[in-house]
Amino acid sequence: MKTFFLILATSILTLSSTSAATEQEIVDQSSSILREFRRMPERGIPTRILRDAKGLAIIKVVKVGLGLSGKGGEGVVVARTGQGWSGPSFVGTGGAGWGTQIGAQVTDFVFVLNSDAAVRAFSRDGNVTLGADASAAAGPVGRDAQAGVTPTSAIYTYSRSKGLFAGASLEGSVIATQKTANARYYGRSVRAGDILRGRISAPAKARSLRAALGR
Repeated sequence: MKTFFLILATSILTLSSTSAATEQEIVDQSSSILREFRRMPERGIPTRILRDAKGLAIIKVVKVGLGLSGKGGEGVVVARTGQGWSGPSFVGTGGAGWGTQIGAQVTDFVFVLNSDAAVRAFSRDGNVTLGADASAAAGPVGRDAQAGVTPTSAIYTYSRSKGLFAGASLEGSVIATQKTANARYYGRSVRAGDILRGRISAPAKARSLRAALGR
């Protein structure tokens, strides 16, 4: 039985490494995810929530399991600056667990950062634990939530899943800044805080993401 779980764990890690996307693919993927959320008027993110957001984290997570489960995800964080949206800072998440999960699931997450403190949590060149470093709650959805929405949590979470697992949450998960990915994308060593404060100009190749973000 131990051998079986070791093989499954190795397979999960191998799947994650062989399917790793380039930084540009992650940026383009994040653009597509955001556009898809905007196209769901009844269950999407209210326009007002996006308009008032201090920042966004957009992450695609893959989870597989057969008794032993594993998940891995990658995406970007952006923040509003005095000159508009910042360039993307790359983040990732992962982990393993035990349980009765059988199947596979791909989940797109959009985290709306409602406060400067939430943005600062993602500005560190380290880890952010959802629900610990910043309070997180399921965000309001649809047209009925357009009016009179006052953020009650530092982070609003939105998710869209395809797969066999029931539910989708990253509560308690650790999201880590990908410093190597940031360096590759910007062509030099850069700090997440400098990116999200707008001190580092967004590359032209990030224009698809900036267009999806809008104003």
